Amino acid sequence: MPSTRFLSRLFFTSPSSPSFSSHFQSQSQSQSHLQFLISSPSLLFSSPVKLDASSLSSIRFSSPFLSSRRGVASSSFSSSRMDASGDQIEASYIGQQAAKEIDEILMGPLGFSVDQLMELAGLSVAAAIAEVYKPNESRKVLVICGPGNNGGDGLVAARHLYHFGYQPVICYPKRSSSPLFSGLVTQLKSLEIPFVSEEELPPLLSDEYDLVVDAMFGFSFRGTPREPFAYLIRAVSALTYANIHHKKETKVVSIDIPSGWDVELGDPAQEDTDVQGIRPHMLVSLTAPKLCAMKFTGPHHFLGGRFVPPAIVKQFNLKIPPYPGSSMCVRIGKPPSVDISALRENYVSPELTESKVSADPFDQFKIWFDEALAAGLREPNAMALSTVGKDGKPSSRIVLLKGFDKQGFVWYTNYGSRKARELSENPHASILFHWNELNREVRIEGTVTKVSEEESEKYFHSRPRGSQLGAIVSKQSTVLPDRSAIYNAYKELEQKYCNGRTEIPKPEYWGGYRLTPTLFEFWQGQPSRLHDRLQYTIREAEGKQAWLIERLSP
Repeated sequence: MPSTRFLSRLFFTSPSSPSFSSHFQSQSQSQSHLQFLISSPSLLFSSPVKLDASSLSSIRFSSPFLSSRRGVASSSFSSSRMDASGDQIEASYIGQQAAKEIDEILMGPLGFSVDQLMELAGLSVAAAIAEVYKPNESRKVLVICGPGNNGGDGLVAARHLYHFGYQPVICYPKRSSSPLFSGLVTQLKSLEIPFVSEEELPPLLSDEYDLVVDAMFGFSFRGTPREPFAYLIRAVSALTYANIHHKKETKVVSIDIPSGWDVELGDPAQEDTDVQGIRPHMLVSLTAPKLCAMKFTGPHHFLGGRFVPPAIVKQFNLKIPPYPGSSMCVRIGKPPSVDISALRENYVSPELTESKVSADPFDQFKIWFDEALAAGLREPNAMALSTVGKDGKPSSRIVLLKGFDKQGFVWYTNYGSRKARELSENPHASILFHWNELNREVRIEGTVTKVSEEESEKYFHSRPRGSQLGAIVSKQSTVLPDRSAIYNAYKELEQKYCNGRTEIPKPEYWGGYRLTPTLFEFWQGQPSRLHDRLQYTIREAEGKQAWLIERLSP
């Protein structure tokens, strides 16, 4: 349990105090070989330099490694990480003055309003939370909001978390009277999201909450927090120690700045072993990470606020990592260290019983496939096709279902590929659909035959012209000398059919297959691994074939 001394003390250093400059200069001197790129003023130093606090505006670091962040200028620190392709993902770290200037430009000549930025920031925070903490495991979320814009970000995040399936509770001690904040409170109350005072909170927040969102203070805060926020910061800080002694671990998510930290130096309490500040499990930086984020040691650091225009990126010499797809957040910093053996999901799904499924597995598949479509899943027609050749060695790959009816399931491919060769040697195969968001799988076994030439021809010419050309140039599964070989062949063929009117002939080595099922299995994930598994197999009864439904052990 946290000591009485810890609960009664919280250490903050004023940035104007001598310890501020001496702390940073000592770090710079001890790590004098680190080179900085300073964006305000825009000077590139080709040799090591010493910086005081007033010169900090935006610093970019680049290194393929990431380790200790205790020093503001540590030679082992990096704001880069490797993505899946091995490329570096860089992010700039900015000081308080640069953050203020960026906000002024956004809300001045660039035409953003406070409520627009707050909405985008709050959505980013909620999206980052949803990416790491699933609502079926971290449902009850306490959002502690301060009186300023950081608190507004928390209110917006709480609204989105409600719609994401969480149960947010708001602690908002010093409410702003502005119409913007009053409107946010009204929106939350219309969703019947409860508001609690600091007096109503339990002595140990982990007794009631799975997550705590720290939205008390942002980058503009200076000085020592007053009550009730000093108490709330101590209560949130105590979770670091409570988690050690309790089975239930309540994670802390800080928005932009862990409350109480100095925006540039971080948490001065880290230098005192008896005094500890907020140590969030997740930090969601907004616009660009602030210098204090260099001292963040938690496993999850995200950047949110997908609204920074090129003019600001150029003016402040920012490095903004690319956001994936349509996501409102992107992971930066070190990827989390994961114990693979501890990765697990506790599925919660409606029961799948014999009385609730169709007697015909084709009809049941259509019901589930339509529900996967309605859920907006990405490529619900993706399926794992497994084949075995005459050598007895299995192989699997993902292909796309292009049609199904009572005759079977159809896909298209190159007849010279490995799967085609194995199907010619052994016409038995299985296909597997995995719909993760619905906790569902469908496994189908059967025999495979080629579809008619007419059917293949019709589908080939329904494809985009680029896909038709790709099918011609690719001798699937054969070895290429390099990547340019197939692209050069494609460009030549593209030039040949550049008028867009000439029909592209279907190659003889390309066409469709149809799997005629002999077995279906419908799988529905359930708690404690007691999954539902219903198997359909064909049986002869009185000279007729019928589907027999049996329940399998999970």
